[in-house]
Amino acid sequence: MGGCWSQTKDQFDNLEKHTQWGIDFVEKYTKFVKERSEIELNYARQIRNLSKKYQPKKKEEDDNKYTWCRAFHSTLNELNDYAGQHELIAENMTSQIIAELMRYAQEIKTERKAHFHDGRKAQQQVEASWKQLESCKRKFERDCKEADRAQQYFEKLDADINVTKADVEKARQQAQMRHQMASDSKNEYSSCLQKFNQEQNEHYYTIIPNIFQKIQAMEEKRIERMGESLKTFAEVDRQILPIIGKCLDGITQVAESIEPKNDSSQVIESYKSGFEPPGDVEFEDYGQAMKRTVSETSLTNSRSDNKADRSSKGKSKTLWPFIKKNKVTHTGITFTRSYFDLTQNQNSSKNEQSLRRGVSIRGSNPEDFSHLPPEQRRKKLQAKIDDINKDIQKEMDQRDALTKMKEVYVKNPQMGDPNSVDPRLAEIAHNIEKLQAEAQKFEGWLAEVEGRMPVKSDPLKRTSVLYETQNSTPPTNNNCAQDRESPDGSYTEEPSSEVQSKVQPETAESGDEFDDADEEMLPTIGTCKALYPFEGANEGTISVVEGELLYVIEEDKGDGWTRIRRNEEEEGYVPTSYVEVFLDSNAKGAITYI
Repeated sequence: MGGCWSQTKDQFDNLEKHTQWGIDFVEKYTKFVKERSEIELNYARQIRNLSKKYQPKKKEEDDNKYTWCRAFHSTLNELNDYAGQHELIAENMTSQIIAELMRYAQEIKTERKAHFHDGRKAQQQVEASWKQLESCKRKFERDCKEADRAQQYFEKLDADINVTKADVEKARQQAQMRHQMASDSKNEYSSCLQKFNQEQNEHYYTIIPNIFQKIQAMEEKRIERMGESLKTFAEVDRQILPIIGKCLDGITQVAESIEPKNDSSQVIESYKSGFEPPGDVEFEDYGQAMKRTVSETSLTNSRSDNKADRSSKGKSKTLWPFIKKNKVTHTGITFTRSYFDLTQNQNSSKNEQSLRRGVSIRGSNPEDFSHLPPEQRRKKLQAKIDDINKDIQKEMDQRDALTKMKEVYVKNPQMGDPNSVDPRLAEIAHNIEKLQAEAQKFEGWLAEVEGRMPVKSDPLKRTSVLYETQNSTPPTNNNCAQDRESPDGSYTEEPSSEVQSKVQPETAESGDEFDDADEEMLPTIGTCKALYPFEGANEGTISVVEGELLYVIEEDKGDGWTRIRRNEEEEGYVPTSYVEVFLDSNAKGAITYI
């Protein structure tokens, strides 16, 4: 041991102050760690609030298709985990340092109090022995002086011849008594002195050193505990560093996973409208007043000219699947309405027409997504159909499970009543029927969109004459809101006279194409049997009844529709899943080209 506190046995009060200062330092350090823990908790809380504040809202869920958005959202999640680690720091500091030091501070206070109580008790004993010694000493001194005075008085009387013998004898006895008292006081003083010296030696060489050694051990233990607390303070931070490193590595990985090319492709995929750019604007010569330039909307076009130019004009028509190519003359300048006008002008009549079509208006978006461009509308409809099919599958799974349960109840009546399952089965059947009707409704809208979207194909490939006419000629009696657009792109209840006048030549031209279709009627490639009834409410479709036999003239091209013919005047499209097709092996694919 480098040093013993027994060497400072005369510094009892200073050691008491020093140990009290050590305990105060423990409490001070405990308060420091507590404030650090509160800082960690506040920091973690602020980080969590920040992460929660920038979490994507429900309306922003579509942003996850972009890698940079996903990277940011992953960063927020990692930051949330990062905040959790700081909460763990605060928790560990509270449990491993603060609680332990507070408990230890109470223990060391109690121990210190006991040690110094023993020291004070030993000091009080020494001081009491010293007081007793001083009392014996003063008594011995007083008795000695009294004995000397009595001896001197006796000698004075003994020398005086005038004093009686009795007085001399009395003085002699008094002097002897005083000498005896002085002798007794001397013996008592000697005994007290010996006792005090013994107690003093025991106090300074045994009792106090033992007490100081205990206080020294207590102080060393306090210092050691302080060192352990400082080490734990560092270890608590070090324990979470690997996890924080993983959080930071996760942020780095998602940052490196960002793909600019893929994101730019997603932009194209998200905003691709399906419209084709408009064709070239034709030159109209106004220099010759009596001669009008023949255009595709001229009322003087002959049927033979239309047939001759159909091959060259057919391409420009198919570029405008949802737009009427109208010419508006203003101050001698001719403008062609672009397809961008369709999405710029929306008014209250659109909501009224949407209601007439049987759609539900949520804000300004109709149920059939007719406010979107064709490509986006097709995606939304397909997604809606997929969701409905998932719901149908869930209902069917529940129906199958309940059916099996009912069979078990029938076989084992003690397990349950079979009739108790019937209400739920009826409810599920109703739900399935309702979902199937809704799916059929959306499939009809999807078929309408896919029929109207422009198709880029080989010129030698034969396409449906009916859809070509539908894409090039806006029907005047169609319930679709997209086909009742005014030249500026807005919806109107009835077509204006200007639009009617411009539609007529296109209708006539389309009639020529129907004539050509009649002349070049497609041959049959097989037969089919209707498995389910189909109403055929949309234009280009045909209604069938269950069990009806019809001719197949064009098989499914992957869009889910098959073209059939009932007789020479009735033909159209039906869903492929509604019919059972029997193709002729020698005729299959023979009519793909004309």
